[in-house]
Amino acid sequence: MFVTVRLFARLREIAGGPELKIEVPDGAQVRDAWAVLTARHPELAAYERAISCAVNEDYARMTATLRDGDEVAFLPPVSGG
Repeated sequence: MFVTVRLFARLREIAGGPELKIEVPDGAQVRDAWAVLTARHPELAAYERAISCAVNEDYARMTATLRDGDEVAFLPPVSGG
């Protein structure tokens, strides 16, 4: 099945764009989509413990189950003051 991944800030820079369509197995979880991304862009792995994620614009856990056509967003931590 295919999901659309949206990336923000530094994650977008590393992956070379704001949006990617990736294939994940049926029954995949958000963490599986992240694994596909880190396999393609190993530098993303440094952000694994700090990112937030959302599925179809609702915050979600890495254990959330995905369905074909879902949109997954990965957001790095926000800094500043």
